Amino acid sequence: MRSELATLTAVDGKALALRRWLPDGPPRAVIQVVHGMAEHSGRYERFATAAAVAGFAVIADDHRGHGATIAAPDERGHTDDVDGWNLILDDLGTVRADAEAAWPGVPLVLMGHSWGSILARGYAARHGDGLAGLIIMGTIGRLGPLGPAGIGLARAEARLRGPRHPSVRLERRAFANYNRAFAPARTDFDWLSRERAEVDAYIADPLCGFTCTAAFYRDLARGGVEVGRPETFAATPVDLPILVVSGSADPVGRDGAGVREVVTAYRRAGVREVSLRLYPGARHELLNETNREQVTADLLVWVGAHV
Repeated sequence: MRSELATLTAVDGKALALRRWLPDGPPRAVIQVVHGMAEHSGRYERFATAAAVAGFAVIADDHRGHGATIAAPDERGHTDDVDGWNLILDDLGTVRADAEAAWPGVPLVLMGHSWGSILARGYAARHGDGLAGLIIMGTIGRLGPLGPAGIGLARAEARLRGPRHPSVRLERRAFANYNRAFAPARTDFDWLSRERAEVDAYIADPLCGFTCTAAFYRDLARGGVEVGRPETFAATPVDLPILVVSGSADPVGRDGAGVREVVTAYRRAGVREVSLRLYPGARHELLNETNREQVTADLLVWVGAHV
């Protein structure tokens, strides 16, 4: 296998950094990874290498405000001054189109983690036709009244401090309770994984764990609200196979409760194949957990069965 870096041009002219991991021969399928907030595509190297060895191509962009797509200091953790949610959904389409041009007719599975799972759910509702599968990892459940309230707070912060203001206030509001179940916590990021070395690597990575902007939190809340609406679930193609995976101790998915809400909503919307796997004791980052080899194997078996 081999890996390579590339740059794509977004619909608005923005340069998007892209990673590709390629098998030795023609790919059986393409897995498009949609990474989470305050991280980057390079963190999927281990999973992507295993996938490439198994015959799959893996592609992943660095989203706006993340990784090598950051072109200026004030872009760090920033999606867009006005409408990052829709721009990033367009970016996912740009990445997909590049893959379809490179490998015509090869099935493509979309896989999103955390914030990336919200993006992937939103994209699948709008443009899910033609996808071979959707993998949703570490996702959120219903936001209820917290969603609109979050949009309002983020918009107010953006007006007061500017859309590019790194918002510690909104960060604390979003993540304050995630470590509660793991007290006494060794770090602020114990909720990510039981594997100490993986938590330490995240903390040491200068492209991870940074404070995102007020506009980012506006877009995050907006996306969370959109993907939780019944009409969004109903817009997802009924013949799109969906795999939802999470740790049973992931606070983002409310220890499985929120994840089950998502599965139920897809089934009620008529999606024919929706599978759920909850890994006992696992926390938020399944691909960086103590059982990561099992998770990787399970994901690749599922992809292989659907392409």
